[in-house]
Amino acid sequence: MNLGFWGKLKKRGRPIICQAPMADVTDAVFRRMIAKYGKPDVMWTEFTSADGLCSVGRKKLLHQLVFSEKERPIVVQLFGAKPETMRRAAALVAQLGFDGVYINMGCPDRAVEKQGGGAALIKNPKLAREIIRAVKEGAGKLPVSVKTRIGYNKNELAPPVGGWLPELLAEEPAAIIIHARTRKELSNVPARWEHIREAVVLRDKLGSPTLIIGNGDVADLADAYKKVKISNADGAMIGRGFFGKPWFFSRLNLSTDLRFNLSILLEHTKLFDKLLGKHKSFAVMKKHFKAYVTGFAGAKELRAKLMETKNAAEVEKIISNFELTI
Repeated sequence: MNLGFWGKLKKRGRPIICQAPMADVTDAVFRRMIAKYGKPDVMWTEFTSADGLCSVGRKKLLHQLVFSEKERPIVVQLFGAKPETMRRAAALVAQLGFDGVYINMGCPDRAVEKQGGGAALIKNPKLAREIIRAVKEGAGKLPVSVKTRIGYNKNELAPPVGGWLPELLAEEPAAIIIHARTRKELSNVPARWEHIREAVVLRDKLGSPTLIIGNGDVADLADAYKKVKISNADGAMIGRGFFGKPWFFSRLNLSTDLRFNLSILLEHTKLFDKLLGKHKSFAVMKKHFKAYVTGFAGAKELRAKLMETKNAAEVEKIISNFELTI
């Protein structure tokens, strides 16, 4: 089995801490901020359509596949339901110099599921396995990982209620990242890490070298290590916890330094203008404004002003004026 960089991380003997990919959040800009202020063990790109990469509209998606050397190991996230286009997209990714390919089999987005991709693949193990084989063929020497959920409407990881995990393990991906909720549950119930432990037990019983990474409701690094210890997983993937906190993975408590936080927000905004201003609407930054500007006196008023901005220059002016009041 080709574990690639996953094998090297496993040999260190400590949990693997991963940055979860999120559409219009973990873009090239935010990933550079994270890599600079608190890099995790593994980083991922945003959601990228394999069909799109294999179409005449490829150029419109390539900005999502830009990365810096400081982000390594960096894994590209692909979604789709056609083995051939997934194979071709994986081959393109290999040419671009990524460290791994990640197949999303857990996204609950209705548009993605309508195409047969994302979480819909949980209901179609045969196609899921064909896709893994196709991606491995296209990716060549790159390790292939899979993101999924414990089931579609119920826990279907293992017999007798299901056999989703054995189906995936049979194709020998380097790692399987498991969101500890079903597709039906979305994020509306607490993540159940006892199912991650069940997945690890089953993996070991089957004698598979595939790594199991747990995901769901990880509050901070201490919580990540606690959940890994309880579940015996090889690591944890963290999503919403680091939103608005590019220093999250550094173990530094910087959230108490308001001026520093605002300087990070401004740096992030300027970098967005520079790298993605021609490709994405500035409105994307408003998600980040909400995450950065919270929990301090005057945050509500400052946030309201930032939500009206259209470029980095306007953001800088508003922040400069606010800093005069603190």
